[in-house]
Amino acid sequence: MIREPPSFFHHGPSPLARLTFFVIAAIALMIADHRFHALEAVRLSLSVFAHPIQQFASFPAHALGRMGDYFANQERLLNENEDLKAKVLEQSAAAQESRLLRAEQEHLLALGAGRSRYADRGTVAEVLYTARNPFTRKIVVDKGVTQGIAAGMPVIDGSGVVGQVTSVGAFTSEVTLVTEKDQSVPVMLVRNGLRAVAVGSGKDGAIDVPFMPVSADVQSDDLFVTSGIDGTYPPGLLVARVVSVEKNAAYVFAKIVAKPAAGVENHRYVMVLPLPATPLPRPETKGEEARKPGKERGPRTRR
Repeated sequence: MIREPPSFFHHGPSPLARLTFFVIAAIALMIADHRFHALEAVRLSLSVFAHPIQQFASFPAHALGRMGDYFANQERLLNENEDLKAKVLEQSAAAQESRLLRAEQEHLLALGAGRSRYADRGTVAEVLYTARNPFTRKIVVDKGVTQGIAAGMPVIDGSGVVGQVTSVGAFTSEVTLVTEKDQSVPVMLVRNGLRAVAVGSGKDGAIDVPFMPVSADVQSDDLFVTSGIDGTYPPGLLVARVVSVEKNAAYVFAKIVAKPAAGVENHRYVMVLPLPATPLPRPETKGEEARKPGKERGPRTRR
């Protein structure tokens, strides 16, 4: 059997012919795809197979980008957290200051003419500090002789009687609170007009009402106001509210404990009321009437 030896060189189309063929084929495919969308299905199939390859190829860059964004966001969040903490502290201080200012404003409005009939004659004073002696219940205000303050003037706030001016300086005054021991205020019971004397107990911020008979009509939650019979406190100022009444038949007097109506140790501003212009008249005795000048005498009888 005779076989022909293989040819040493493979002969085919020339490179120029092949280039021309593929160029023409590519142009034909582009025209067919552009005009007739002939390769739409082929393109869709190829995209389905190529999508996982694209995802796998872009995964490292995507992971590095996510990691960079994570650290950048962490740093940004830390900075924002620090800024927010600083703003919270600033807002907290501002909120506390606003609450204090609002409380002081309400208290000053309580001292104003709309809430107190004595506002047009009183002097608003600021409480500077408490007295140096820790065993006494006294406060020091920023008004003194230069502002017309005198010893004995009553001191009130928007709720009731605070105390009485007991010592006056040039620019400050000392006020003894109604809860101070032996500090007395003539009072009257609002419900039935019963008169009494409220005396500071000097402890627990309470006020005692001594020398009230057991038969006296006093009940819990009764209100005591100033009676005005002493000529120092104007009548009608709220002094205290009764918190307990103990009546024992074995004793002559009842034990009555009340709480001051005013914020004796709370508020920052108080009002100092002036003393009466003229003292209250006193009853005259027969001896004083006989010594009174210009007294007309009866006609003399002749002998």
